[in-house]
Amino acid sequence: MQTVLLVIHLLITCAMIGVILIQRSEGGMGLGGGTMGGLMTTRGSANFLTHITAILAGCFLVTSLSLAILASHQSRPASILDQAPMEKPIGSQ
Repeated sequence: MQTVLLVIHLLITCAMIGVILIQRSEGGMGLGGGTMGGLMTTRGSANFLTHITAILAGCFLVTSLSLAILASHQSRPASILDQAPMEKPIGSQ
Protein backbone atom coordinates (compact mmCIF):
# COMPACT_ATOMS: atom_id res chain seq x y z
CA MET A 1 0.00 0.00 0.00
CA GLN A 2 2.75 2.41 0.95
CA THR A 3 4.69 1.71 -2.25
CA VAL A 4 1.65 2.34 -4.44
CA LEU A 5 0.92 5.59 -2.62
CA LEU A 6 4.55 6.66 -2.97
CA VAL A 7 4.46 6.05 -6.74
CA ILE A 8 1.23 8.07 -7.05
CA HIS A 9 2.82 10.83 -4.96
CA LEU A 10 5.84 10.97 -7.28
CA LEU A 11 3.62 11.07 -10.39
CA ILE A 12 1.60 13.94 -8.92
CA THR A 13 4.83 15.75 -8.07
CA CYS A 14 6.17 15.42 -11.61
CA ALA A 15 2.85 16.54 -13.09
CA MET A 16 2.69 19.56 -10.79
CA ILE A 17 6.25 20.59 -11.70
CA GLY A 18 5.39 20.30 -15.38
CA VAL A 19 2.18 22.34 -15.08
CA ILE A 20 3.93 25.05 -13.08
CA LEU A 21 6.73 25.32 -15.64
CA ILE A 22 4.23 25.62 -18.51
CA GLN A 23 2.50 28.61 -16.94
CA ARG A 24 3.35 32.10 -18.12
CA SER A 25 5.25 34.23 -15.64
CA GLU A 26 3.40 37.29 -14.32
CA GLY A 27 6.62 39.22 -13.82
CA GLY A 28 6.49 39.32 -10.05
CA MET A 29 9.53 40.73 -8.21
CA GLY A 30 11.06 41.97 -11.45
CA LEU A 31 11.65 38.51 -12.84
CA GLY A 32 10.34 37.17 -16.14
CA GLY A 33 7.13 38.29 -17.78
CA GLY A 34 7.39 41.42 -19.87
CA THR A 35 6.46 41.33 -23.52
CA MET A 36 7.65 37.79 -24.08
CA GLY A 37 5.05 35.47 -25.56
CA GLY A 38 4.56 32.17 -23.83
CA LEU A 39 3.35 28.80 -24.94
CA MET A 40 -0.08 29.43 -23.47
CA THR A 41 -0.84 33.13 -23.32
CA THR A 42 -4.62 33.30 -23.47
CA ARG A 43 -6.61 34.02 -20.37
CA GLY A 44 -8.63 30.79 -20.64
CA SER A 45 -5.60 28.53 -20.69
CA ALA A 46 -4.09 30.45 -17.77
CA ASN A 47 -7.23 29.85 -15.71
CA PHE A 48 -7.21 26.19 -16.74
CA LEU A 49 -3.59 25.76 -15.69
CA THR A 50 -4.27 27.55 -12.41
CA HIS A 51 -7.11 25.14 -11.64
CA ILE A 52 -5.02 22.12 -12.59
CA THR A 53 -2.21 23.39 -10.34
CA ALA A 54 -4.62 23.79 -7.43
CA ILE A 55 -6.03 20.30 -7.93
CA LEU A 56 -2.56 18.76 -8.14
CA ALA A 57 -1.47 20.69 -5.05
CA GLY A 58 -4.47 19.33 -3.14
CA CYS A 59 -3.67 15.78 -4.27
CA PHE A 60 -0.04 16.32 -3.28
CA LEU A 61 -1.14 17.41 0.19
CA VAL A 62 -3.43 14.41 0.61
CA THR A 63 -0.78 11.91 -0.48
CA SER A 64 1.83 13.58 1.73
CA LEU A 65 -0.41 13.33 4.78
CA SER A 66 -1.33 9.74 3.92
CA LEU A 67 2.31 8.72 3.64
CA ALA A 68 3.08 10.40 6.97
CA ILE A 69 0.18 8.61 8.68
CA LEU A 70 1.21 5.25 7.20
CA ALA A 71 4.80 5.78 8.32
CA SER A 72 3.72 6.62 11.86
CA HIS A 73 1.64 3.43 12.18
CA GLN A 74 4.43 1.07 11.18
CA SER A 75 5.80 -1.10 13.94
CA ARG A 76 8.94 0.48 15.26
CA PRO A 77 11.88 -1.81 15.91
CA ALA A 78 12.90 -2.13 19.50
CA SER A 79 16.11 -0.56 20.64
CA ILE A 80 19.17 -2.72 20.19
CA LEU A 81 20.06 -1.97 23.81
CA ASP A 82 16.81 -3.59 24.96
CA GLN A 83 17.64 -6.77 23.05
CA ALA A 84 21.22 -7.16 24.27
CA PRO A 85 21.71 -10.03 26.73
CA MET A 86 22.72 -9.05 30.22
CA GLU A 87 26.29 -10.12 30.95
CA LYS A 88 27.79 -10.77 34.34
CA PRO A 89 30.52 -8.33 35.31
CA ILE A 90 34.07 -9.66 35.02
CA GLY A 91 35.33 -11.19 38.26
CA SER A 92 31.92 -12.07 39.73
CA GLN A 93 30.80 -15.68 39.67
